[in-house]
Amino acid sequence: MGKISLKPTNDFCPQTLFLYGTYDEQGNPDFGLFCWFSYLWDGELGAMCSIGGNKLTRSNIERNKVFSANLVTEELLTVADYLGCVSGDNPDKMKIGLDIGKGEVLNVPIINNSPVNFELEVTDFIEKHDGLTMLCKIRNVLQDEALASDESVESKLSRIAPVKTTAMTYFSHEGKVLGKWGEPMKKL
Repeated sequence: MGKISLKPTNDFCPQTLFLYGTYDEQGNPDFGLFCWFSYLWDGELGAMCSIGGNKLTRSNIERNKVFSANLVTEELLTVADYLGCVSGDNPDKMKIGLDIGKGEVLNVPIINNSPVNFELEVTDFIEKHDGLTMLCKIRNVLQDEALASDESVESKLSRIAPVKTTAMTYFSHEGKVLGKWGEPMKKL
């Protein structure tokens, strides 16, 4: 197989989507859509998350040092795309009827109909140019009870249908195109 050199890209490395949940300075919930989420090991399982540019979600995390990461599923994609495309500075952004709950361990908002919610506490901020990477302790994981069944992992993943993204396109768990960034939110 021949190779070609390209400028930096991650086009063929799909990443799972998460809605990062924070509270603003007035205590109102805010969610932003991100895919720069992975895991780390520091004596226990942790998470590393990144945010590029200046966003309300980033400011809230820097101030509060806690946030939730809510798995985006096909069922949530329309609102997730909206939350990723609309600025947190828009006063009407959160007026879309989300089913919002609270974390069990940390003071973070969660999306109740997301099957997996991480409650994260930032231990380290690594700032680079206009990006911020956060190393986090996972303080709690809220998970739908049905995921504790004896059903196979493959079957559970197919049922909850997590969404991935790459090349500015959303994909189903099975690899089907679900739309370009900004398209699913048009269904709202």
